[in-house]
Amino acid sequence: MKKWTTRGSLAVLVACAASAVGAAPALAGTSVPVTVPLESVEAALPVDAPALSTGVPVPVPGAPEGPRHVTGNLLPQNTLPAVPLTGELPETLLELPVENPLGEGRLGVAQVASEASDLTLASPGASVGAPLTQPRAELLGQPEATLPQAGLVAPVLQGSPAAGLLLN
Repeated sequence: MKKWTTRGSLAVLVACAASAVGAAPALAGTSVPVTVPLESVEAALPVDAPALSTGVPVPVPGAPEGPRHVTGNLLPQNTLPAVPLTGELPETLLELPVENPLGEGRLGVAQVASEASDLTLASPGASVGAPLTQPRAELLGQPEATLPQAGLVAPVLQGSPAAGLLLN
């Protein structure tokens, strides 16, 4: 029977961590598929139920831009940094059977389809100012009381979804 050594245990730990890091980029562009059940529409309206399949994007957090010092301020800017998130808006397909208004069968299926597109999101952030100024020479190195300042960084959502309407 072999005995575990510290070096062997460390090698196994590093291998496990490397495989976990290697699998993380594979999850970056994923989404959870969703099929929306719309069969109850047939009970409420005298039409065939449309079919809707889409997905829910899985946001992947990025590295936030940390606080940075600004000359003249006691507290750093971006006290609460905005966290960037990326994801993919999955493709969506809505199919609706179209009946002929003259009663001679179906005309076909109307489809609204959108392609997958990348999404970028940044969470809100904040900057807070101190209630004191920098030490002043005219006050013998003492700071002066001032009103604290606060600033909010607005959240950002960017994407370029596009859709088309087809009649088959």
